[in-house]
Amino acid sequence: MKCPFCAENDNKVIDSRLSKEGNAIRRRRECISCGRRFTTYEYIEDIPLMIIKKDRRREVFSRDKVRSGISRACEKREISMNQIEAFIEELERDLRESEEKEIPSRIIGEKIMAKLHDLDKVAYVRFASVYRDFKDVNDFVTELKTLLDQR
Repeated sequence: MKCPFCAENDNKVIDSRLSKEGNAIRRRRECISCGRRFTTYEYIEDIPLMIIKKDRRREVFSRDKVRSGISRACEKREISMNQIEAFIEELERDLRESEEKEIPSRIIGEKIMAKLHDLDKVAYVRFASVYRDFKDVNDFVTELKTLLDQR
């Protein structure tokens, strides 16, 4: 680690601790050459999760896009933002644990629909209408009949 004051590489770690957010290690260092102290942060290397879209384009997984879609489906329903955030955390963890570097968007959509199906049927139908690209009322009726038959 190069000292930001004298540019020498020789320094020692005085203190290490977890950052306030818990996503990095904060290290307090002292330069052997000039004696000045400085702080560094060590983060886990984030390997981007790539999503393969329907048209075969690839893009980086976006929590914001997922949050936006789920939030719209859950609008005016009794589902808290904490529940949505916890679900997004769980979804991303599942995707990363699969150890696949590229995941078809279809898998993400199906996982979201399965969770919404358990969480709130109205939110599920709203999400499904966009995800499955319902063309008319008949598509809604078909989906609703499927839901009612599952009771």
